[in-house]
Amino acid sequence: MAAARRAGELALGWQAGILAENKADQSPVTPADRECERLIVAALSAEFPEDGLLGEEGASKEGTSGRRWIVDPIDGTRDYLRGNPLWANLLALEDHGEVVLGVVHLPKLGLIYSAQKGGGAFCNGSAIQPSEKSEIGDSVLCFSSFSKMDKLPFRDEFLDWSAQFWAVRGLGGAADAMMVCSGQAEVWMEPNAAIWDFAALKIVAEESGARYFNFDGGSSIYAGNCVICAPGWEPQMLARFRAES
Repeated sequence: MAAARRAGELALGWQAGILAENKADQSPVTPADRECERLIVAALSAEFPEDGLLGEEGASKEGTSGRRWIVDPIDGTRDYLRGNPLWANLLALEDHGEVVLGVVHLPKLGLIYSAQKGGGAFCNGSAIQPSEKSEIGDSVLCFSSFSKMDKLPFRDEFLDWSAQFWAVRGLGGAADAMMVCSGQAEVWMEPNAAIWDFAALKIVAEESGARYFNFDGGSSIYAGNCVICAPGWEPQMLARFRAES
């Protein structure tokens, strides 16, 4: 958690006037992304020299312990560039293929979400849990990836379906997912993202009592997509994806 906090402080110091370049996938990257990753990797390597590392900006190290740290130094670089407060530092620990610890730090919002396997999920030290809502007219849907609609199995019905929700919000991946984990929204979907985007969110969701699953019904951080939802929404979301498979 300390490494994520320090990375947030570093990123805040770089933010004013920072410029970006585009990576091969046309997503932006800034010097702050790379410096935050270096900071986190250095801290983890010093503390856990036998663990492996995987970072969005190129960090990669094979470990000998069976454990691997997964780092997204700035999740939401587009928000970071525009001065929006919705970007995050994401840090997770994978132990023999299972995510067992996660930190989601939203520095501009002053929020740190954390979870450890079997230990519950917390925001700034207070326990969090998802809502008990399951009726669409009472629920909030989070979806911000309209550029990825081609990856959504029921894209042709999406607008009619989403119009039935009490509200639809699209703040950004980590912020939206944490809203579900905290009972402020009921469903979040991400049609196309990477391991480092999902790892920390998965353990926080599961430990809060929310549900995490892939479009095919699996529960992997490697599938490229996921749903995080309140428990009462799990059956109907799984049924919706099955109907489109």
